[in-house]
Amino acid sequence: SNHWTMAWTGLEINTLAILPLISKPHHPRAIEAATKYFLVQAAASTLLLFSSTTNALFTGQWDITQLTHPISCLLLTAAISIKLGLVPFHFWFPEVLQGSSLTTGLLLATAMKFPPITLFLLTSPSLNHTLLTIMAIFSAALGGWAGLNQTQIRKIMAFSSISHLGWMTIIIIYNPKLTLITFYLYCMMTTAIFLTLKTT
Repeated sequence: SNHWTMAWTGLEINTLAILPLISKPHHPRAIEAATKYFLVQAAASTLLLFSSTTNALFTGQWDITQLTHPISCLLLTAAISIKLGLVPFHFWFPEVLQGSSLTTGLLLATAMKFPPITLFLLTSPSLNHTLLTIMAIFSAALGGWAGLNQTQIRKIMAFSSISHLGWMTIIIIYNPKLTLITFYLYCMMTTAIFLTLKTT
């Protein structure tokens, strides 16, 4: 379905499905991670809903591919960036990944990125390309630099994810299909690393 309500509902189900897995260890750090994740994702979902409602108000369109109002485009760019953890909305991701188990961390770094990436691909022609380029460059750079300063493996993986998403974001403007291939490769590499860490 190309309706915004269905997209929003899907993202909410996606968020609510992972929360019990994050908080499963019943450890203060896990509860903190789950709370941070919920608050950030709720804020992003609210922005997304506000973006689609604004677009519907001004254009009468609820279709995902018909996002034309400039304010809606800007809000959606911010909402998807928050959901993906792009710079400057990246602060939550290393903290949440650090508070999660390796299995949950794997899900957060791969499977949970799939719905926002899909939405990203569907709406890429409508998004603010200048803003996306700036965020992509900063994400790729900061992900690499911040990762060098880490000693904890989950945080290194989080910053690696931010950097990879930066590259995917800059590619999406020019070739969305290449972004999808990059995302699949990223998922395979990340899965291999997390599973290796889990077995050692």
